Amino acid sequence: MKRNRNVDIVQRQDGYSINFFAMASPCEVLVDSDDKSLVRVLAKIIPDEVWRIEDKYSRYDPDSFCSAVNQSNGKPVALDHESYLLMQFAQQCYELSNGLFDITSGILRKVWHFDGSGNVPDSKSVRHLLAYVGWHKVHFDENSVTLPTGMELDFGGIGKEYAVDRAMLLAKNVTNEPFLINLGGDLCANKVRINGQAWQVGIEHPGFVDKQPMVVALFKGALATSGDAKRFLLKDGVRYSHILNAKTGWPVENAPRSMTVVAPQCIQAGILATLSLLQGANAETYLTEQEVRFWAVR
Repeated sequence: MKRNRNVDIVQRQDGYSINFFAMASPCEVLVDSDDKSLVRVLAKIIPDEVWRIEDKYSRYDPDSFCSAVNQSNGKPVALDHESYLLMQFAQQCYELSNGLFDITSGILRKVWHFDGSGNVPDSKSVRHLLAYVGWHKVHFDENSVTLPTGMELDFGGIGKEYAVDRAMLLAKNVTNEPFLINLGGDLCANKVRINGQAWQVGIEHPGFVDKQPMVVALFKGALATSGDAKRFLLKDGVRYSHILNAKTGWPVENAPRSMTVVAPQCIQAGILATLSLLQGANAETYLTEQEVRFWAVR
């Protein structure tokens, strides 16, 4: 599967930036160091790890683990330890959300195309696909996973955040210099900047190109945003978010347009942002109860 696998290193004030493309997003690593040899090492290990995860868990790659499971026709597929742990995490998210977050619900994309148009599917089409949604129908252990025929897994809801955390772990093994990894808005910083200041992170305002991005000062840890800034439908004045209720097959109603969450790890921040939106009108209350820092836009 042919992809853009170029990496650019650009000098900037206080260090360098490493730029590449992965997981359908522009990606950037900011390194506060003038050691270019170190930057070259990071420019190798970080993109390579992100691309490795993309190749392994992308539903679009016919050679990926995800595709192997989705094309298994009800037969067991071998699990390695990494995939087993991701499956366990998916199960925890399913249980914590009472079934609202379900990585088998990606199949609903066959009728939902969030391209900004007014093409809302009919109820019959959604009901038909709901027969193929349900994490409780998936069976797995440390050795294998069995997916019923016609069902699919989709790691899109956790894959990018997982890649941030994996890249952060590898980078910490080679340097203690300040750096920030940003994969299309899901990001993590290992420590404060070399000048003792916080990293300034811009968060796009959903749906309003004329509004200035919100800026968050991040000293350390991860930040993730979930919302409908670019993926939505609009029909008869009603905006349909791409955040789908896995039980009904329809977008969640009365949720914030955007939710940004800070947590120690990116996969934690990302899933909390998504789980909050799945609560609809109770999104802010849900995160307040979790005692995490967040910013909501309605």
